[in-house]
Amino acid sequence: MAIETLYDKDGSISALQGKTVAVLGYGSQGHAHAQNLRDSGVEVIVSNRRESANGKLAVEHGFEPLSVDDAVQKADLVIVTMPDEVQPEVYEKSIAPNLSAGMALGCTHGFNIHFKTIKVPDHVGVIMVAPKGPGHTVRSEFERGGGVPCLLAVDQDPTGEAFDIAMAWAIGVGGGRAGILRTTFKDECETDLFGEQSVLCGGLSALIKAGFEVLTEAGYAPELAYFEVCHELKLIINLIERGGLNFMRYSISNTAEFGDYHSGPKIIDEQTKERMQQILADIQSGAFAKTFRGDYAKQFKWFREQQENDRNHPVEQVGRELRAMMPWINPVDISSDG
Repeated sequence: MAIETLYDKDGSISALQGKTVAVLGYGSQGHAHAQNLRDSGVEVIVSNRRESANGKLAVEHGFEPLSVDDAVQKADLVIVTMPDEVQPEVYEKSIAPNLSAGMALGCTHGFNIHFKTIKVPDHVGVIMVAPKGPGHTVRSEFERGGGVPCLLAVDQDPTGEAFDIAMAWAIGVGGGRAGILRTTFKDECETDLFGEQSVLCGGLSALIKAGFEVLTEAGYAPELAYFEVCHELKLIINLIERGGLNFMRYSISNTAEFGDYHSGPKIIDEQTKERMQQILADIQSGAFAKTFRGDYAKQFKWFREQQENDRNHPVEQVGRELRAMMPWINPVDISSDG
C-alpha cells in the first residue's frame, strides 16, 4: 500500500505560531523536540523533575522545568515523550484534569492511544509525530540543516486543525527536510513493536547469543566468537543503511555472499516466519500490550530478571573486555546499572 510523503513545501510552521507547546519529559526524544521547535520559532515549555539528570540538562539548555500540571495548563499542544509504561498514570493524574477544548495531545509513539490505555476526550485533538531515529540524531541532523524522516498521524480532530498542527510540529523538528510519512496510530504502533521484537532487538539479540553459544560450545575462543557474531555487525549494518541488502552484498566477498544465499534460509525458514506471524498476531490483538502492562504492575519483576540474566551472558562478559581494547568505538559499560 502506497504511503503519502510530505515535505516542508506541503505545510507550514504557522499553525504553532502564537501557541505554546509543552514537552513532557526531557529524555532522548523530549530534548530534541523541545530544542528543535524552539529553534524553529515556537514557544516551548518543558516539564521534567528539575533535580534529575534530564531536568538539569533542560536548565542547561535554557528551559525552566515545570510540573506536568503547570505545563499542561499553559499549553495549546502537549507533547508526551515519557516512557510508555508511565504515561497512563501521569495522564490520569496530571494531564487529563488540565485538558480543555481546542487543545491537542501529541504522541511520539502510538502505544497508549492505540491500545486505549490512555483515553482522550473527544474535544481534544490527538496527533503523532514519530521521528525514525533516536533523539540525539533528530537534534544533530537539525543543527546541521538536515532532518530525520518522521511518521505523522491524526487520531482525533475536533477543531479541523489537527493535521496542520501535526505538520507544523513535524516541520519544526526537521522532518519536512527529509520526508514526513502520513500513517495511522495503529500502523505505526504495530509495525514498530513487531520490528523491535522480531528483528531489531529481540531477533537480533537472540541470534547473536545463539551464534556465540554455537561457536564457543564447539570449542572456539570466545574472543573470536564475539568478533564474528557481534562486533562485525556494525560493518554490515552500515552497508545496509547506505544501500540496502544489494549494496551490502556488493561490498562483501563472493564467499560471504554465497554463504548468505546458501545458509540464510536455513536459519530464517518458514517455521521462523510462522513464529514471527504469531508475534505480529499477539501485537495486533493487544496480548503483548496486556503482558507488558501486567508485568509493569508487578514492578517489572520478569523484565528485571531478564535484564539480569542477559547482563551476565558470556557474550556480554567477553564483549566488555574486547571493547576496552578499542577506544575508537567509544565503549560504554552499563553492566552495573539498574
